[in-house]
Amino acid sequence: MNKRRERAPLSDRGRRRALRTWGFYLLALTAWVTVVLAAVFLGYLVCSAFTWYAWDPLYQFLNGIRDYIVFVCMLVILLGWVAISYSFIARPMRLVDTLAAAAEQLAQPGEEPIELPDSMEDLEGQLNAVRERALRDARAAREAEQRKNDLVVYLAHDLKTPLTSVIGYLTLLRDEPQISPELRSRYTGIALEKAERLEDLINEFFDITRFSLTHLELEKQPTDLTRMLEQVASEFAPQFAEKDLRCELELPPRLAYDCDPDKLARVFDNLLRNAFHYSFPGSTVRIAGRREEDAVVLTFTNEGRTIPAEKLERIFDQFFRLDSSRATRTGGAGLGLAIAKEILALHGGTIRAASADNRITFTVRLPLQEAAARNS
Repeated sequence: MNKRRERAPLSDRGRRRALRTWGFYLLALTAWVTVVLAAVFLGYLVCSAFTWYAWDPLYQFLNGIRDYIVFVCMLVILLGWVAISYSFIARPMRLVDTLAAAAEQLAQPGEEPIELPDSMEDLEGQLNAVRERALRDARAAREAEQRKNDLVVYLAHDLKTPLTSVIGYLTLLRDEPQISPELRSRYTGIALEKAERLEDLINEFFDITRFSLTHLELEKQPTDLTRMLEQVASEFAPQFAEKDLRCELELPPRLAYDCDPDKLARVFDNLLRNAFHYSFPGSTVRIAGRREEDAVVLTFTNEGRTIPAEKLERIFDQFFRLDSSRATRTGGAGLGLAIAKEILALHGGTIRAASADNRITFTVRLPLQEAAARNS
């Protein structure tokens, strides 16, 4: 129904334009006939004012025209009708040629805009809008193709190192059966650690693919974010202890929010994992939260090397890592923050990063449902 209502004005304009063209055509024919008849009458009056001689060639010519004046008028009118009709027919044909060129330009859109005559200004705007959409779609397709290629490249690169280590240590265990129990245990532990690292990387790639290529439905339910953050922080206590990190929480007694708790817990997990990797040993990780008029705001702050501004702009990009040399040892595949941004976007929220004076802060903003309803 909406499409029919949208097309109706266009068809009305086309009908009015056709009627206007037909009116101009009839007006041109009427004007031509009037001009011919007026010219004949005016010619008769002018010729009557002169004295003519029978031997004058001009008199003989004009006298011949007078004898066949009806046929002469009909011939002149016919020639004018042909010329006027050709003019009115040729103009649409030129417009058709122009439209054909515009269609060819639309089939292979470029940065140059489509230009049509002033009488087709509305159509020019519509074609340029289609051209811009086609350019955006083409750019999106190229970016999607590039992301797919990047996924394959990064997958091959990031999986190669731990896989090579696993194969190497297992080969040593196979080829040296007389190896000491202590060394066997050490090699087995390293192979297991690399295999677990390999599993983590594969899971990250599956996660980012799932969040990017499928439409995920949120399973929202009332959740106490204070309790969730306390639980996530407690799960990181053993890891934080390895670097002598402390975790301080500045949260209200209760911070209720309707969300998908599993997915939002993944966001908090990724932010704390990032803080673990990039915090100075012996420093403090602070988690603060507050409820504002239209949103719940959470901040995750850790003490670490200041991130340059150019890297802050890319920190949420897929596969981006602050220190690529750490990736094969402790860092992730550069997907954790990208996944966090995807999940928050599903909730209508945002995340931004700031860094100064060896301090890194991530600010999460989750809109409240009643505020979102007012804005909509």
